[in-house]
Amino acid sequence: MSRDPPSPSHHLSTSSDDEEDPHQTLIPQNETKPPPLHPPTGPSVFEIGRTTAARITRSAAFPNKRCLILLVCLPLVLVLLFFSLDLRRTFSSVLPAGPAAVSDRMREAELRALFLLRNQQLGLMRLWNSTLPPDAGIGSNVNGSDLSPTPSPVQRSNLSDVSLGEIKLALLEQLRVNREIRDVLLSGHGIGNFSELENNFGPEFDFPNFGSEICKKTERPTDRRTIEWKPKKDRFLFAICLSGQMSNHLICLEKHMFFAALLDRILILPSPKVDYEYSHVLDIEHINKCFGRKVVMTFEEYEQEKKGKIHINKFICYIASPPCYVDEEHLKKLKSAGVSIGSKLEAVWPEDAKLKEPKKRFVGDIMPKFSSNEEVIAVGDLFFADVEEEWVMQPGGPLKHSCQTVIQPSRLIVLTAQRFVQTFLGGNFVALHFRRHGFLKFCNVKKESCFFPIPQAAECVKRVVEGAGSPVIYLSTDAADSETTLLQKLVKLNGEEVPLVRRPEHNSAEKWDALLYRNHMGGDAQVEAMLDKTICSMAKVFVGSAGSTFTEDILRLRRGWGSSSSCDQYLCQGHLPDFIAETD
Repeated sequence: MSRDPPSPSHHLSTSSDDEEDPHQTLIPQNETKPPPLHPPTGPSVFEIGRTTAARITRSAAFPNKRCLILLVCLPLVLVLLFFSLDLRRTFSSVLPAGPAAVSDRMREAELRALFLLRNQQLGLMRLWNSTLPPDAGIGSNVNGSDLSPTPSPVQRSNLSDVSLGEIKLALLEQLRVNREIRDVLLSGHGIGNFSELENNFGPEFDFPNFGSEICKKTERPTDRRTIEWKPKKDRFLFAICLSGQMSNHLICLEKHMFFAALLDRILILPSPKVDYEYSHVLDIEHINKCFGRKVVMTFEEYEQEKKGKIHINKFICYIASPPCYVDEEHLKKLKSAGVSIGSKLEAVWPEDAKLKEPKKRFVGDIMPKFSSNEEVIAVGDLFFADVEEEWVMQPGGPLKHSCQTVIQPSRLIVLTAQRFVQTFLGGNFVALHFRRHGFLKFCNVKKESCFFPIPQAAECVKRVVEGAGSPVIYLSTDAADSETTLLQKLVKLNGEEVPLVRRPEHNSAEKWDALLYRNHMGGDAQVEAMLDKTICSMAKVFVGSAGSTFTEDILRLRRGWGSSSSCDQYLCQGHLPDFIAETD
C-alpha cells in the first residue's frame, strides 16, 4: 500500500530589526524649538498666544494616543468575544440563510435519506429471508408488495445454516445505515451530525461495536471420524501431484496421505526435480511427530536408503483420462530424476473417462482396487479424486494424530509470519485473499460468477471490517496496482481509509524476514505464498475468494489451528456481482 509522502516542513525565519542607538536622538522635522527657559520681564500678547497654542497642541496629542491604544486593543477584545461566545449560531439566528438555499439543502438530504432507507429495507428483507426454512416462501410480501430480490440457489441452500453471528453482523450493518440516515437528515437542517447528538444526549445514542462479541473463534469438533496410520516399514506409496499450483498440490498430498493410511504404506514425497521443494514450505518432521512414527519420507531420504535406485513397481491409476493424470512429459522428468517404472499406466475405472465430473467413491471402493503386495506403487494425481470428501476435509483431517493439524508451514515460515504480524498488524486485523489474476474468465463460466467489481467488493470488505472492529486489513492478492489502489480508496470507515497492508519488498533494515534470508529461503515464490497463507491464518477474521484453493488451504489451517472465526467468509458471500460481462 502506497502512501503519499508527508509534506515537507516549511521553516520560517524572522530577521530582527537593527538595534537602535541609545545615544541617538530623533527630532521630527516640523518640531520647533522650545521657548526660552528664563521668564519674561512682562506680559505680552504674543507670549500669551504662544502659551495658549502650546496648551492646545498638548491637549490634542493625548486623544491621538488614546485612539491608538484603543485601535490596538479593539481586535484583542473582539477575538476574546469570538472565542467566549458562540457567535456563529448567534449570527446564523439573526441572519438566516435564504429560503431557497435551505429548501434545496433539505430536499437533497431527504432524497439521500430515502435512498438509504430503501437500501435498509432491502437489507432487512434479506435478513428476514435468511431466517426462513428452505421450504418457506422466499419472496415474503409486505403490504402486498414483494420487496426482496429472488435469492440465488446458493442463498437458498444456506438459508437454514445462518448462524447467530451472521445475523448479528447483518443487524450491525443496518444500525450503521440507520446512523447514516440520521446524519443526512440532520445535515439538511444545519445541525451537524449524529456524533453531536451522542455527546449531547448521552449513551443511548452510542453506536455499538459488537466486533469482539460477534466474531468469536469457532470451537473445533471433538468427535472427529478418524483412522489410524500404521504403515508397514517396507511398503511405500509414491506421491505424484501435477494439477495447478502449490495449493492444489497440498490438497493432492493430503489425499495421498489418506490413501497411504488405508493401504498401510509410507508416503514418499515427490522429488524437487519434478515438483516443489516441499521441505522448504512444510514441516516434514512435524508430520511424523504427530503420528509418533515414520509415515512420510522425502524423496532424498528414500533415494539415500535405496542408494539411488528408485523403482515404481506398479501404477494403479485413480484418474482414467489421462491415466493417473500423467503425461509423457512428466514420465520423462521422473526418469531423468532416476525413477524407473515397471508397469504401464492403467486406470482401475476406465469407464470414468466418459464422465464430465469424477464419480464419488468410498473406502469400500478403494481397498479392493488399490491393495497390492508390490513394494512401491503410485496412484497418480489425486487432486480431482472425490473419495470420502466430507471425511477427508473435516477439521484436523481424517487421520488419528496428536496435533492440531498435520500439514502445516515450516517452523521458519511460522516464526517469520509471527514477526510480520508483530511488526505491522498487531493482534486485531482482518485478512483478505483477493484473487484476481485469471479469475474473471474462471468465475464467469460458472453458474454463479465469483468475480466482483471493485466498488462492490469494497462494500463487502467494509461490512466485515466494521463488524470485526479491526483497524487494519492484511491484503494477500495477485491483483494489479490499479485495482488495489481503487480498493484502498473505497474501503473507508467514518470517512477514513482502512489501511490495506501488503508484504513489503525485502529491506535489510527490517528484521522480520531475517530468518528466511539467513537460511537462503528468501525470495522463493512458494515460500512467500506459504508465508501469505500463514499470516492470513493468524487473522482475527478471514475473507477469502470463493473457488480458490489458496483460500481453501487458509481455511483448512485456520480450522486446524483453532483460529477460525464465526465471521470467516467468502468475499460478498451470498451475493452475485452487480455486473457480469458476457462470455467470449
